[in-house]
Formats: sequence, structure tokens, C-alpha cells
Amino acid sequence: MTLNHDIHPSPASDGRPTVAGGPDAARRAVLMGGGAIAALAMLPAGAATALAAPTETASPATGPHAADKGTHAMSFITTKDGVQIFYKDWGPKTAQPIVFHHGWPLSADDWDNQMMFFLAHGYRVIAHDRRGHGRSTQTDTGNEMDTYAADVIALAAALDLKNAVHIGHSTGGGEVARYVARAEKGRVAKAVLIGAVPPIMVKSDKNPGGLPMEVFDGFRTQLVANRAQFYRDIPAGPFYGFNRPGAKVSEGVINNWWRQGMIGGIKAHYDCIKAFSETDFTEDLKKIDVPVLIMHGDDDQIVPIADSAHLAIKLVKNGTLKVYKGLPHGMATTHADTINPDLLAFVKG
Repeated sequence: MTLNHDIHPSPASDGRPTVAGGPDAARRAVLMGGGAIAALAMLPAGAATALAAPTETASPATGPHAADKGTHAMSFITTKDGVQIFYKDWGPKTAQPIVFHHGWPLSADDWDNQMMFFLAHGYRVIAHDRRGHGRSTQTDTGNEMDTYAADVIALAAALDLKNAVHIGHSTGGGEVARYVARAEKGRVAKAVLIGAVPPIMVKSDKNPGGLPMEVFDGFRTQLVANRAQFYRDIPAGPFYGFNRPGAKVSEGVINNWWRQGMIGGIKAHYDCIKAFSETDFTEDLKKIDVPVLIMHGDDDQIVPIADSAHLAIKLVKNGTLKVYKGLPHGMATTHADTINPDLLAFVKG
């Protein structure tokens, strides 16, 4: 395992005060203060999580566009349980595929910058909307990691992806870990985890450094109470580090995050909180035998680095860790000019 610390300066500070005063104070902290995640932990516990049982494993049964051998601008596959998964597939079909996996509660559109960057470098670029997210079916079942990975297996089979590099951000990093650990031989060349949730986020006796369950209950409470406002508060605050002193706030970035989130289904997003916070990816990481690049900002307020990247690098067989000083959870958007060249170097290396 290689630990390679790249230092990129940022005006971010290190303070993360907790917030008391109930939901209103917690929401204001998302916009104004540093301890956004801690603030959510102060919220009352949400409703019981009535999570649906996993669906049948997805298969490469496909929709009307799957057999099209030309350029796919907008396409779908249909999984074995009847869910339509939206995907983009751009560039030469003979080029090496780069597959992007988005975070919660976003869509393939979150990778616009990286899709254009790698397309310009001659790669085939693919990104899908996870079930329940974006333009895919707004599912009320199957919103957990095993089915997410099965959906990627179906997509890879339908598109006949070989020697692909899979890049996942946040929840998408967990999806990459579970998929790559199960992928057919020859399908995957490399994997990248950016601000990713593995090994596991929630605090427990086995994971004492994790975030308390109250944090995720707070997510569920705010999601159900006022999803539209919650999806404004997250990007305006901790996701992109816009709550840090001196941060250059982009209303366009905030609005685009909100747009992507609101397109998806609330039930799927609710279920996905359990998927990204409680899924244990330890054994997945141990099984991965392709090169893995782990990229993480040390001012990530959504997925703190100490209980994610610093642990994940110890579990993979062939990993490199790159730490970005002062950068936030959404650094692939806010600092694409830094992240993209590092991704390209890893893909080409």
C-alpha cells in the first residue's frame, strides 16, 4: 500500500462546533457554521426505517436501446426486476471505458466536468443514475448496496464493458467497492474512491470512530419533513465547504445539486441513507485485487477522512491514498482542475 499525500492549499478552517437548539438551529448551522454533520445529530430521531427487502438480482435484460451499437446519447437498460436504469455512454466504443458512480442523492449529471474531460482525452465515458435517483425508476424496493451492485453488473454486461476504470464518489464509492469485488474477470482494470464511504460510516463497538446513528436519523427526519429545503441546505453548507470562512460560494453549483436531488424519488433516497451509512464494505475492499486510488479531502464534513480513507487504504491490496489539504467532500466539482489531472494520471499509469 502506498500513502501519497498531495497538498493543495485552501482557505478552510478546522473548527467543527456542535449545535444545540433543535432542528431550526441545526439547519441554520448547515448554512452558517462548521459543524453541519454534528448539527444533524442534534435532531430528534426520525421515523422508523421501514426498509424494503432486497430485490432479485439484476440481469442484463435490456430496454429498447441496449442493442444499439451506435453512440448512446440517452439510454436505458431494464433490470431483471423491471427497473429502468438511465445511463450516458459517450465516445469511441473501442476506447477504454471510464465508468462514473454518483453520490447520494444525485445523478449521473454530477460527473459533467469529468465526463467532458475524459471524453476530450479519447476515452469512452459512462455514467448511470442509480435506481431511485435521477431519471431511473423511482423504486421503493432494492435500494441497498447488493442491488445497486447488481444493477452495475447488468449495465456492464449490456454494454460489454471490459478493462474499465470505475470511479465512485461518496455513496458511489461504496457502490464501486461492492461491484468491483464481485465483477467478472476482465471487466475492471482499476478503481477510484473519491470522498467515499467505505469501510463503514456509522459508529458501533467495532467502529468507534464512526458517526453516531443520530446523525443519519437527522438526515431522515429532515428529508421527510422538507426535502426541498434540506436539499438546499446541504450543498449551501458542508457538501462543498461553502460554510467555511472565505469560501467562494457558487449559487449555480448549489442549484444544480438541488435540481439533481429533487428529480429522484424520496423513498429511494430515504432507504439509501441506510445503505451508505450502515453497509460494511470491509470484506469488499479486501477482495479487490486491481489497483485502487483513494482520494479524500481532509476537510470533508460529510464523510470524515479519519474513519473512511485512512481505514480503507489499510484494507485494499494495491492502493494509493492521496489526501487533499483543506478540500471538501464535493472537491471533484469545486476543484476539478486539481482532481481531473490526478485521475488521468492514475488511469494512464
